[in-house]
Amino acid sequence: MIDKTDRKLLNLLQQDSTLSLQSLAEAVNLTSTPCWKRLKKLEDNGIIRRRVTLLDSEKLGLGLTAFMFVKTQKHSKEWYQTFVGLINELPEVMGCYRMSGIYDYLLQIQVADMKSYDALYKRLVEGIEGLTEVTSSFSMEEIKYTTALPLKP
Repeated sequence: MIDKTDRKLLNLLQQDSTLSLQSLAEAVNLTSTPCWKRLKKLEDNGIIRRRVTLLDSEKLGLGLTAFMFVKTQKHSKEWYQTFVGLINELPEVMGCYRMSGIYDYLLQIQVADMKSYDALYKRLVEGIEGLTEVTSSFSMEEIKYTTALPLKP
């Protein structure tokens, strides 16, 4: 289990993963070696999955965010593996969730424009049989976006 110091380290890293080991150690009142051991343990236990750089999609020409809702009549293991395989091959799919409720899957998609979205849509519906409904909503404005989990101190 993680303790208060681990939570503080995780919160610091969620805000800036480029902080040096020395800066992290000072912020949690540790020396470098015990701080490094804590970070290594958090990585080994899979709590820290990876460290990444967040990019500005607008500035990179990928300004259209779509949320695609998918229904299927197929629920076999083979169908699922095919679906997941295709989703993992599509870099435009930023997130994919198996859902409860009306739709079976929710995909978050990031593309340049509607033409790019349509090309992705066609690849998906042509590549997967058994889809009974595919509908999408498009983001008009990003009001809040974070990757930071709400860890309590």
